[in-house]
Amino acid sequence: MAKKKLKLGFDSRRGVIVISRGMRETYTYESMPATAKVLMDLLQLQWRNDRLVCYGVREAAQKISCTTNTASKAFKILQERGFIVCQEESLFNSKKGSKAREWRLTWMPFEYRNPTHDWENWQAKK
Repeated sequence: MAKKKLKLGFDSRRGVIVISRGMRETYTYESMPATAKVLMDLLQLQWRNDRLVCYGVREAAQKISCTTNTASKAFKILQERGFIVCQEESLFNSKKGSKAREWRLTWMPFEYRNPTHDWENWQAKK
């Protein structure tokens, strides 16, 4: 006789975001400003295994409720620390439309390959 599968209530409303406890407890993560941490969550909400995350500074600023300058700094921090890698640059074209940068999240799998965890190699500047 098969056992009845236990259903957990936290996944009943459109999924969950899981962040590794090992990553969260590192100095690399803990020493970041709150805006960069919130941006990580926003980027992960857009993550899919088979495509890059298309997310721009203006969209991030609106969601975080901060200035575009602060959102830009958050992107820069995540990039410098190795949490994200820019795969496609942004494009502004008044006739064809604009395109936000496309990011690969290094703590998440991409195209069925394991995460690269580039953030593990970050060293604080002395």
